[in-house]
Amino acid sequence: MTILFPGSFNPFTIGHASLVERALPLCDRLVIAVGFNPDKCSADSVEDRVRTIARIYEDNPAISVISYCGLTVDACRKEGAGWMLRGVRTVADFEYERNLADINRSISGIETLLLYSLPELSFISSSMVRELASHGHDISQYLP
Repeated sequence: MTILFPGSFNPFTIGHASLVERALPLCDRLVIAVGFNPDKCSADSVEDRVRTIARIYEDNPAISVISYCGLTVDACRKEGAGWMLRGVRTVADFEYERNLADINRSISGIETLLLYSLPELSFISSSMVRELASHGHDISQYLP
């Protein structure tokens, strides 16, 4: 079974890495899919993020890293993934992810696997890490 883990991963944090490690036993192949969203500005290009994440998992043949643009369900179909992985940190995340899961299942039949973040990682978000970095703080403890 193939699971696709989509996101902007701007940056890819230890919270994301935790979800990858916890989902791996559930599948034969896990595809980390870095989405391109023209409405979001990023200091790092999609290609840079793909390269950075691919280096983290270069020794694990069960994990691949791709970029995509457009609907996530189309990326799932292209990669042969019947499931997508999403992380939930808060109640607000849950409501948002439930709505996405419902529409994705409705239009494609692709199911969503929700994993809750570990309590000690639940405060970590890419936007928080970007904010700290923009003010010159060391963010290395939040990156794999």
